[in-house]
This record gives sequence, structure tokens and C-alpha cells, in this order.
Amino acid sequence: MVTLLLNLLLLVANAASITAATPCSTPPDEGSTVHILHAFGPCSPLGTAPFTSWEDTIMDLLSRDASRLPYLSSLAASAGRSFVPLASGRQLLQIPNYVVRAKVGSPPQSLLVALDNSNDAAWFPCSGCLGCPSAAASFAVASSTSYRPLPCGSLQCGQVPSPFCPAGAVSCSFNLTYGTSSIQAGLVQDSLSLAADVVPSYTFGCLQKVIGGNSVPQQGLLGLGRGPLSFLSQTKSLYDSTFSYCLPSFKSLNFTGTLRLGPVGQPKRIKTTPLLSNPRRSSLYYVNMVGVRVGRKVVDIPPSALAFDPVTGAGTIVDSGTMFTRLVLPAYTAVRDEFRRRIKAAGPVTTLGGFDTCYDGPVKAPSISLMFAGMNVTLPPENVMIHSTAGTISCLAMAASPDNMNSMINVVANMQQQNHRVLFDVPNGRIGFAREPCSTAV
Repeated sequence: MVTLLLNLLLLVANAASITAATPCSTPPDEGSTVHILHAFGPCSPLGTAPFTSWEDTIMDLLSRDASRLPYLSSLAASAGRSFVPLASGRQLLQIPNYVVRAKVGSPPQSLLVALDNSNDAAWFPCSGCLGCPSAAASFAVASSTSYRPLPCGSLQCGQVPSPFCPAGAVSCSFNLTYGTSSIQAGLVQDSLSLAADVVPSYTFGCLQKVIGGNSVPQQGLLGLGRGPLSFLSQTKSLYDSTFSYCLPSFKSLNFTGTLRLGPVGQPKRIKTTPLLSNPRRSSLYYVNMVGVRVGRKVVDIPPSALAFDPVTGAGTIVDSGTMFTRLVLPAYTAVRDEFRRRIKAAGPVTTLGGFDTCYDGPVKAPSISLMFAGMNVTLPPENVMIHSTAGTISCLAMAASPDNMNSMINVVANMQQQNHRVLFDVPNGRIGFAREPCSTAV
């Protein structure tokens, strides 16, 4: 098995030679369109991609997914809180896969911030932060003329987790647990800009102290959820709580995706499904998945495996931070078994890490369609299978959700979203999918 793992699942054809021949660069952002980069790709601006070992990258992403799922489950089951709940050592919130360039302060300071549409808050490491990643850029508070701390009596101070205002304190601070990290931050405001748009007096956390910093995105995080301190809520007058993204594949070289903010320029012809509301966890983007089709057959999945339940948090969410789609065990087993039945001529099934449906040899995979209320999304072949370039192994790029979670949650993950424009239209209560080549040459 060790030999197999060391020789399989190189997802980029001739990645090493292409990387050496093609320098990485990023195009300028324009208007309300922001370029998205994969944090773990070969052109990662964070330098986190292991260019010599793509199989290690896949195993790492699988481990991140395995620990992110309990986090999403804990969010779904949380009642009335717009913050990250406490988690055990096994419930790690791993760094989201995609980053964008943002500018904070006056004059503006550039940071690479992680995008997470299942999280609300924004926070950035500030100068003097104890325990923040040492190699990352931090926000120099003293250099910004528009920076101001928020007082303890402010409305925003009541919207953050565990506000901390001891006797005699003037400005608001708060504490939270993010994965394996304990975070202490001051609640502040300053200007924030993405592309050409400037948002004055944006509320965010200014990181002051981090204990156990392995879970903290290097240069901060921008939440695209729907809570009161999320980017959507704070920019409602500018973007009307509407955005879309087209996520680049992490195997792409010299390519970026795009984050399009506001209703202008969104696709006119797009298949949509209603956005469901969960008052217990309003930030998550729930949709009503009603079935899965493998080839021409609608797989027999127990209705309870897909049912939306706002009390328990069960159902289906669209998440940008999980790499591979996860289905609760009864749903995944039904999909996997039908998938195997249709390509059994390819030879015996083998496993690779967290993938349990792999083949050694040529495979003509059946199509997979995710069926939602009002629309079907048929996945292109590159969103269904991952292929080795070091050998002949290919695997179904899905897995079962952990069976020890406290709510049955299905996650439509970013590999299955790639090569689609995914629209989040909160005012009209819908999420849409339209096929689009997301990787645009720079």
C-alpha cells in the first residue's frame, strides 16, 4: 500500500515539467470581479503546494476533508450562533482551499485571504500578534489612518462570539476556537477593498493572540456566509447579497477562477434550485437534493438520507471548503454500488486512501447527475474521476460522510463545483449552476 500511495494519483499531466517551464502569475482584479487562486495548487500564492509529490497533496486534501466534515456537522447542529463552535481535537476546521487578494486599511495593505462560504466572520493577523504564522503578511495597524477599535457597547460587539469587555475596558475583544487554534482578537473597523470596490468601515477581527496556529489561514479569512457580520451582510447595499464564483481546479497551472460580486454580470440563463433556510444555522447554504442519477438510472436512496431537517441540521449544503463531495452512508453506498455495477468490466475494485472505488486500467465512467428541486447538475467527467499520471489508477472522486457525526449532512464540494458558475442569490432565495470553463489563462 505504501508503494501504491507513493506512485499513484498524480493529477496533473507532466506537472513538474510544465511548472518548471511556465512561471506563475496573477492577473489584476477588475471592477467587481476578483480572481480566485487555489491555496494548494502548483501556482499557490501561499507556497503551500508540494510540486514534487501530487499524491501527497491528494492524501493531504483527503485528510482535510475528513476533519472538515465534523466541523460542518457541528455548525449545522448549532442553535442561534454565528460563530465557530468549540470542537474536539479530531474536529479540525482545516484551511479552505481558495484564496483571493484583498486590501485593508488606508493606504491599502495587500493580504491573501481564504474564502469560506460556510463561515461568517472576517479576521486578519495584525502586527504584534502572538502566535500568528510567522511567514505570513500581517496588517500593520499603525500604518492605517482609517483604523479604529469598536467600543464594548457597540452593536457589533454583541454579535461576536464570547465578547470580552472586562471592567474598565474601552474596546471590544472576543475569543473563539478555530480548529485546533484558540484565537483572541480585537473587534475593529477599517476599509476593505476587493478589486475596484472599497467598503469603508468594515468590521473584522484583528488577531492579537493565537495558540496552536496550524488551523489558522496564513493571512486571514473572509466569510461568505449569511450571518450579521459576514461579507454579504456588511456589503448588502453594494452587492445586494449576491455573488457567484467559478472555482479553478487545483491541478491547473497559471490559471485562476473568478469571484463575481453583485447582481450585475451574473448569468441570465442558469438552472436554479431554492435556497433553504435553517434558522438554527442561517449561514450555511442548504439546498434540497432529491436524488442522484448514475448513467440513466436514478439510484434508490432512502428519502431520510437526503431530507432537510432544520432541527437536527440534516440535509445538503453547497460548500467551497470541502474538496470532494461527501454523501451520508446510505446515499453514498447506493451511488457507489451503481457506479461499480456499470463499470465492473474494468477489473477488480481497489482502494486508495479515502477513496474506496478505484480501478487499475482504462475506465469509461458513467455520468453522474446531482438532482435538486428544480434542476439537475450533470457532472463533466473531470468532476467525477481523478486519474493517475504516474500509473493507470483512477478513482471515483466522492466518499461517505463520517458515520459518527451528530447530523446527517451531505456536502456538494468544490471538485464537483469546478467548471461551473455557482450563483448565490440570497434576495431571490436561490442557488444556480451553469457550465463554464472556470480556469482562465492569465
